[in-house]
Amino acid sequence: MILVCTCTPDMAFPSVGCLVQSALGAKKAVAMDLSAACSGFIYGLATARSFIVSGAAKKILLIGVDTLSKITDWSDRSTCVLFGDGAGAAVLSAEEGESGVLSVYLGCDGGHADVLKVPGGGSRMPLTQEVLDSKSHTIRMDGPEVYKLAVTKMVEAAGKALEMAGLRPRDLKLIIPHQANLRIIDSVAKRLDLPAEKVFVNVHKYGNMSAATTIVALDEAQRESRIRRGDLVELVAFGAGLTWGAAVLRW
Repeated sequence: MILVCTCTPDMAFPSVGCLVQSALGAKKAVAMDLSAACSGFIYGLATARSFIVSGAAKKILLIGVDTLSKITDWSDRSTCVLFGDGAGAAVLSAEEGESGVLSVYLGCDGGHADVLKVPGGGSRMPLTQEVLDSKSHTIRMDGPEVYKLAVTKMVEAAGKALEMAGLRPRDLKLIIPHQANLRIIDSVAKRLDLPAEKVFVNVHKYGNMSAATTIVALDEAQRESRIRRGDLVELVAFGAGLTWGAAVLRW
């Protein structure tokens, strides 16, 4: 199976997953997309885990990818300085041993959909010259409200996922929060009582890459030897929807 987490697909259809399947020549792989914005990779991880645990799939290529530069209003300094483009991938399979996904917690509240959205370009507001002129096909965000909700829900998700795994924040070797901005990351770490050395940060290099953020950060953490085999790692994210989630891994 190929599962692509993205909110900036190449086109309405076919899915990016199908395009990846073709590019790889993986003709026997089922492919599909999943949209949960910045929470996408964790939503995808939960979905992939369920497919594997149920026996419906043996191996899954899980991709987090977004090109937010394509839907950014470059005249809006409140948003354009925050976002970046990126892609990351992981292969999940059923294996013997202690390493793997220990727990996943997901949350959603569509009642806050308006605080972070791209209103134009979909079936509700099809792309027209008027939509283009008003830049309604680009990101619209209520920054203060997003900050408040992001911190609250990421702390909640991190705590719930740890509780499900029978762990506490102090047990973690590293937490990898969604790289929205440094202020949110610092606030989440403070509320979880985690020291700076246990918090991975790369937002200064790439900005907010949406669904790609957590998997790219996880890869960098491994390459930098911030995590080693047997370490406990937590991923936590928050995105449009509103969506949020966390996953605890034993590396």
